[in-house]
Amino acid sequence: MNSVLETPRLRLRPWTAADRVPFAALNADPRVMAFFPAPLTKPQSDALADRCDALVREHGWGPWAVENKASGSFIGFVGLHVPSPLLPFAPCVEVAWRLAHAYWGQGLASEAAARALRFGFETLGLEEIVAFTTVGNHRSRAVMERLGMQAAGTFLHPLLESESPLRPHALYRLRRGGVQALRAPDALCDHHAHIALPRPQDLP
Repeated sequence: MNSVLETPRLRLRPWTAADRVPFAALNADPRVMAFFPAPLTKPQSDALADRCDALVREHGWGPWAVENKASGSFIGFVGLHVPSPLLPFAPCVEVAWRLAHAYWGQGLASEAAARALRFGFETLGLEEIVAFTTVGNHRSRAVMERLGMQAAGTFLHPLLESESPLRPHALYRLRRGGVQALRAPDALCDHHAHIALPRPQDLP
């Protein structure tokens, strides 16, 4: 299976060793990590990159490294994965993203996530893909809504401490039938196949 996806401005690809330094920088940025429990250390960031890379290379999909075509720069990750089985709506496949702050506000997360969603529905044959984030992360929630995902209530994330203000999460869903708008990625630039899913314990 081809593990490289293209959009008008971006390339979703396997990870390289050169991605580790800019990935560590964005994972240490308090603006990027504001809705996570804490920024990541360099070893933690490298370990996450290794897991993401292993998934993409093993399965042909996962949390892809995202490259800006114009500059060749690594800007973050976007992709699909199977989240924790402890989530109240598991099993499921999630679309997720994390981009360096310099690339916010350009429609890049929407553009890359739309391509990942199309891959999930058209190539993997998924019937539904979810996304979730802490309720106060209005920027990510706006991306989910721009992608046509539907709000599906809130839940308490089981992997966060009970007293954490980040624990209340908003859930969004997109069914295969809602994917038509994703067929034209240029619209986002402006502003069952029998493929085994990886086990949750194999995923970041």
